[in-house]
Amino acid sequence: MITVKAYKKVFSEVLKEIFPSTEIDTFFLFLVEEYLGFTRVDLVLKSDFIIEENIKIQFDSDLKRLKNQEPIQYILGKTEFFELPFLVDINTLIPRPETEELVAWIIDEVKILNKKSSNKISLLDIGTGSGCIPISIAKNIDFETISAIDISKKALEVAIKNAEFNQVSISFFEVDILKISNLNLLSKDKTQISFDVIVSNPPYVRELEKSAMNKNVLENEPHQALFVSDENPLIFYEKIADLALQHLSENGLLFFEINQYLGNQTVDMLTNNGFKNIELRKDLFGNDRMIKAAKN
Repeated sequence: MITVKAYKKVFSEVLKEIFPSTEIDTFFLFLVEEYLGFTRVDLVLKSDFIIEENIKIQFDSDLKRLKNQEPIQYILGKTEFFELPFLVDINTLIPRPETEELVAWIIDEVKILNKKSSNKISLLDIGTGSGCIPISIAKNIDFETISAIDISKKALEVAIKNAEFNQVSISFFEVDILKISNLNLLSKDKTQISFDVIVSNPPYVRELEKSAMNKNVLENEPHQALFVSDENPLIFYEKIADLALQHLSENGLLFFEINQYLGNQTVDMLTNNGFKNIELRKDLFGNDRMIKAAKN
């Protein structure tokens, strides 16, 4: 048996060549919260607490996975996004702080739309992954309908669980948007369907950018949800823009999370497609990261 204080020393020693000390401390806190129910204060007040052997086995297993640079979110099978709990696994991207900014922007804009109309808003999320975007929005805004699509059946299984866990009603569909000409398959009778808001955080990392990415992302997160070819990096944005022109309601809004290096190109594409009032915003790190565009 070993005390929490002693194991933390071992834990830090194993990981010190891979991660900064602040990140190691965060990992350890996550694990003691998960397996011991400890808070940050407990780490100090209960540093001499004895870790039972069966719990130490779990700690050792997780430490080995961290040493192999597997994301802590996948190890624990969960994360937090927009102050809500989400299940994640290797079939879903790990939600990021930048996407929280996009969600906050959408909520603010929808509140404005709600003031202009007595009708509730309908929303579609394209490439939903864990479902973090539509679920977070649904918890903060009263919508008429919220729909979400993804190409991955396994990702959708996670998203459905997350919607149930967070007690929101969302319609999920397995769809490859590059293979469809319209979104009418989402309507019950397959007739023309419209949305007041369409949002997407599609794959946008170019192959040439792989060398700058961390090993824990490259070797663990789903490449299908991350990467596009260097030759056609806006392939998903162009397709979604086309679908949005067909299916956004009058004065409807399109939101994108984007590649920080392709902000101007994405704005130009939307302009050339006839979108108006296009706004490019930076994220908390100062990078071009999100766009809002109006159909009319």
